[in-house]
Amino acid sequence: MLTVAEICKELRITRSTFYDWRSKGRAPRCIKLPNGDLRIRRSTYEHWLDYREEGA
Repeated sequence: MLTVAEICKELRITRSTFYDWRSKGRAPRCIKLPNGDLRIRRSTYEHWLDYREEGA
């Protein structure tokens, strides 16, 4: 599982950009942990990237 910080670092975007994408439904699906932190499954993230690559 990846953290929001790890996703942002890999994509070279700010946290605010990630949360903007999330609010618009453009970010990879997240899992909200009981403590409120978000995580993204690596497989979900890779699928999300593949989809973006095909649409480019």
